[in-house]
Amino acid sequence: MGRMIEDQITPAETYVVDSFEVFYRDRWQRIYRAVAVGVKDSDLAREAVDEAMARAYERWRAVAKMSNPEGWVFRVAMNWATSRLRRRALRVRELETPVVTYQPEPEPGIVAAVRSLPRRQRDVVIARCLLDMSEVDTANALGIPVGTVKSRLSRGLARLKEQLA
Repeated sequence: MGRMIEDQITPAETYVVDSFEVFYRDRWQRIYRAVAVGVKDSDLAREAVDEAMARAYERWRAVAKMSNPEGWVFRVAMNWATSRLRRRALRVRELETPVVTYQPEPEPGIVAAVRSLPRRQRDVVIARCLLDMSEVDTANALGIPVGTVKSRLSRGLARLKEQLA
Protein backbone atom coordinates (compact mmCIF):
# COMPACT_ATOMS: atom_id res chain seq x y z
CA MET A 1 0.00 0.00 0.00
CA GLY A 2 2.80 2.42 0.88
CA ARG A 3 4.35 1.80 -2.53
CA MET A 4 1.11 2.70 -4.31
CA ILE A 5 0.95 6.04 -2.51
CA GLU A 6 4.58 6.79 -3.37
CA ASP A 7 3.85 6.03 -7.05
CA GLN A 8 1.07 8.63 -7.02
CA ILE A 9 3.24 11.45 -5.64
CA THR A 10 4.92 13.71 -8.17
CA PRO A 11 8.51 14.87 -7.58
CA ALA A 12 7.27 18.42 -6.89
CA GLU A 13 5.10 17.08 -4.06
CA THR A 14 7.90 15.07 -2.43
CA TYR A 15 8.97 17.99 -0.18
CA VAL A 16 5.40 18.29 1.11
CA VAL A 17 5.24 14.59 1.98
CA ASP A 18 8.71 14.69 3.54
CA SER A 19 7.81 17.68 5.71
CA PHE A 20 4.61 15.95 6.85
CA GLU A 21 6.55 12.81 7.72
CA VAL A 22 8.93 14.88 9.85
CA PHE A 23 6.02 16.67 11.51
CA TYR A 24 4.24 13.37 12.17
CA ARG A 25 7.34 11.70 13.60
CA ASP A 26 8.25 14.68 15.80
CA ARG A 27 4.77 15.65 17.05
CA TRP A 28 2.51 12.59 17.18
CA GLN A 29 3.52 11.39 20.65
CA ARG A 30 3.38 14.89 22.15
CA ILE A 31 -0.10 15.60 20.76
CA TYR A 32 -1.26 12.12 21.78
CA ARG A 33 -0.22 12.71 25.40
CA ALA A 34 -2.11 15.99 25.51
CA VAL A 35 -5.26 14.52 23.97
CA ALA A 36 -5.09 11.44 26.25
CA VAL A 37 -5.11 13.71 29.28
CA GLY A 38 -7.87 15.81 27.78
CA VAL A 39 -10.28 13.04 26.88
CA LYS A 40 -9.44 10.59 29.67
CA ASP A 41 -9.24 7.65 27.27
CA SER A 42 -5.98 6.49 25.70
CA ASP A 43 -7.61 4.45 22.93
CA LEU A 44 -9.90 7.30 21.94
CA ALA A 45 -6.94 9.69 22.06
CA ARG A 46 -4.89 7.45 19.78
CA GLU A 47 -7.78 7.24 17.33
CA ALA A 48 -8.40 10.99 17.50
CA VAL A 49 -4.76 11.90 16.85
CA ASP A 50 -4.58 9.42 13.97
CA GLU A 51 -7.73 10.96 12.47
CA ALA A 52 -6.40 14.49 12.96
CA MET A 53 -3.04 13.56 11.42
CA ALA A 54 -4.84 12.02 8.43
CA ARG A 55 -6.79 15.24 7.98
CA ALA A 56 -3.58 17.25 8.32
CA TYR A 57 -1.95 15.08 5.66
CA GLU A 58 -4.87 15.64 3.28
CA ARG A 59 -4.49 19.41 3.73
CA TRP A 60 -0.76 19.52 4.43
CA ARG A 61 0.01 22.34 2.00
CA ALA A 62 -2.38 24.63 3.94
CA VAL A 63 -1.69 23.20 7.42
CA ALA A 64 2.08 23.49 6.98
CA LYS A 65 1.67 27.22 6.30
CA MET A 66 -0.28 27.80 9.52
CA SER A 67 1.48 29.55 12.37
CA ASN A 68 0.85 26.51 14.61
CA PRO A 69 0.21 23.22 12.78
CA GLU A 70 0.52 21.32 16.07
CA GLY A 71 -2.26 23.43 17.56
CA TRP A 72 -4.45 22.75 14.55
CA VAL A 73 -3.93 18.99 14.87
CA PHE A 74 -4.59 19.17 18.63
CA ARG A 75 -7.84 21.06 18.07
CA VAL A 76 -9.02 18.67 15.35
CA ALA A 77 -8.18 15.67 17.56
CA MET A 78 -9.98 17.13 20.57
CA ASN A 79 -13.04 18.04 18.49
CA TRP A 80 -13.13 14.59 16.93
CA ALA A 81 -12.77 12.87 20.32
CA THR A 82 -15.41 15.11 21.92
CA SER A 83 -17.79 14.27 19.11
CA ARG A 84 -17.21 10.55 19.68
CA LEU A 85 -17.81 10.96 23.42
CA ARG A 86 -21.10 12.73 22.73
CA ARG A 87 -22.19 9.91 20.45
CA ARG A 88 -21.35 7.37 23.14
CA ALA A 89 -23.37 9.35 25.66
CA LEU A 90 -26.36 9.37 23.33
CA ARG A 91 -26.19 5.60 22.87
CA VAL A 92 -25.62 4.87 26.52
CA ARG A 93 -27.47 7.03 29.03
CA GLU A 94 -24.82 6.60 31.65
CA LEU A 95 -21.33 7.07 30.24
CA GLU A 96 -18.84 4.98 32.17
CA THR A 97 -15.31 6.28 32.37
CA PRO A 98 -13.16 3.84 30.41
CA VAL A 99 -10.10 2.31 32.01
CA VAL A 100 -7.10 4.31 30.87
CA THR A 101 -4.19 2.06 30.07
CA TYR A 102 -1.84 4.87 29.07
CA GLN A 103 -0.03 6.69 31.86
CA PRO A 104 1.07 10.15 30.74
CA GLU A 105 4.39 11.42 32.04
CA PRO A 106 3.01 13.90 34.61
CA GLU A 107 2.36 12.85 38.21
CA PRO A 108 -0.85 10.77 38.39
CA GLY A 109 -2.34 13.13 41.00
CA ILE A 110 -1.80 16.07 38.68
CA VAL A 111 -3.31 14.19 35.75
CA ALA A 112 -6.40 13.35 37.83
CA ALA A 113 -6.71 16.98 38.91
CA VAL A 114 -6.42 18.23 35.31
CA ARG A 115 -8.97 15.66 34.16
CA SER A 116 -11.42 16.90 36.79
CA LEU A 117 -11.46 20.40 35.28
CA PRO A 118 -14.37 21.40 33.04
CA ARG A 119 -13.52 20.58 29.41
CA ARG A 120 -13.00 24.18 28.31
CA GLN A 121 -10.62 24.95 31.17
CA ARG A 122 -8.91 21.59 30.70
CA ASP A 123 -8.29 22.26 26.98
CA VAL A 124 -6.69 25.63 27.75
CA VAL A 125 -4.56 24.27 30.61
CA ILE A 126 -3.36 21.39 28.41
CA ALA A 127 -2.54 23.66 25.47
CA ARG A 128 -0.73 26.23 27.61
CA CYS A 129 1.00 23.96 30.14
CA LEU A 130 1.42 20.56 28.48
CA LEU A 131 1.95 21.70 24.89
CA ASP A 132 3.60 24.97 25.98
CA MET A 133 1.60 27.01 23.45
CA SER A 134 1.48 30.77 23.69
CA GLU A 135 -1.78 32.50 24.56
CA VAL A 136 -2.22 33.51 20.92
CA ASP A 137 -1.51 29.99 19.62
CA THR A 138 -3.87 28.52 22.20
CA ALA A 139 -6.59 30.98 21.21
CA ASN A 140 -6.12 30.13 17.53
CA ALA A 141 -6.02 26.39 18.16
CA LEU A 142 -9.20 26.42 20.25
CA GLY A 143 -11.00 29.11 18.24
CA ILE A 144 -11.49 31.46 21.20
CA PRO A 145 -10.33 35.00 22.02
CA VAL A 146 -7.01 35.52 23.84
CA GLY A 147 -8.90 37.05 26.80
CA THR A 148 -10.91 33.85 27.12
CA VAL A 149 -7.68 31.84 27.14
CA LYS A 150 -6.38 34.01 29.97
CA SER A 151 -9.52 33.73 32.08
CA ARG A 152 -9.93 29.96 31.55
CA LEU A 153 -6.27 29.40 32.34
CA SER A 154 -6.50 31.52 35.47
CA ARG A 155 -9.61 29.71 36.70
CA GLY A 156 -8.24 26.30 35.77
CA LEU A 157 -4.93 26.87 37.54
CA ALA A 158 -6.74 28.22 40.60
CA ARG A 159 -8.86 25.04 40.73
CA LEU A 160 -5.78 22.88 40.32
CA LYS A 161 -4.01 24.75 43.10
CA GLU A 162 -7.03 24.16 45.38
CA GLN A 163 -7.19 20.46 44.52
CA LEU A 164 -3.47 19.84 44.86
CA ALA A 165 -2.96 21.87 48.04
